[in-house]
Amino acid sequence: MSAEAKVMSEQSPIEVSEQRIGRVEALGFTAAGGPVILNGCILEEADLSGLDLQRWEFRNCRMTTVNLRAADLEGAKFEGCRGPFANFSGANLAEVEFRNCDFNNAAFLEAKMNDTRFVGCKLTGANLTRIASLGLSFKETILAQARLPALSFRKSRIERVDFGMADLSKCDFRDVVFDGCSLRDTGLVDARFEGADLRGADLGGLKLIDARKFKGATISRQQAGDILAELGLKVQ
Repeated sequence: MSAEAKVMSEQSPIEVSEQRIGRVEALGFTAAGGPVILNGCILEEADLSGLDLQRWEFRNCRMTTVNLRAADLEGAKFEGCRGPFANFSGANLAEVEFRNCDFNNAAFLEAKMNDTRFVGCKLTGANLTRIASLGLSFKETILAQARLPALSFRKSRIERVDFGMADLSKCDFRDVVFDGCSLRDTGLVDARFEGADLRGADLGGLKLIDARKFKGATISRQQAGDILAELGLKVQ
């Protein structure tokens, strides 16, 4: 943390409740300095692109189609927010926590997402293409139909994440442990699974022709039985 950031973190936060927030209001808060907490505020269609919003807290805010393109949100927190079609493209989301939020169909293209955490979120249809993602984590999150090409999850534990019908092409799942996850009907072209533990994953009626995608991974006896059943064989 920089010296400037440390000074700001020690200031009393500006707390705003149940107001409509646009660019003018946001600029006023940033000029005042210090962290900002928004409770139940409306930011629908607000243009906050390029603004310095470090360590802001968004609690139960309505953020449909909010524009946060290239905004600096390092260390921010989003809790209980609803922001379908929000635009985070090119934003700095380092060390940001999203908890119990719905950002379905949101755009995160080329965002910086180092040590970013999603817990209990809905990201159906979200686009996470070409992001910087060292330490990115998902837990109890829906990523159905999301685009996550070439992301690395290597040596992590993924808990209760639904990747159903997501684009996971070229993703690195080596040595990953899947716990209560769904990989049903996902796009896995050139994805890597060497050393992965898939016993806690729903593979969606895996067929023999698809099994090659999981080369080097561990599957359960039941999963193996499902594959062999495609050939009319039974595992005793």
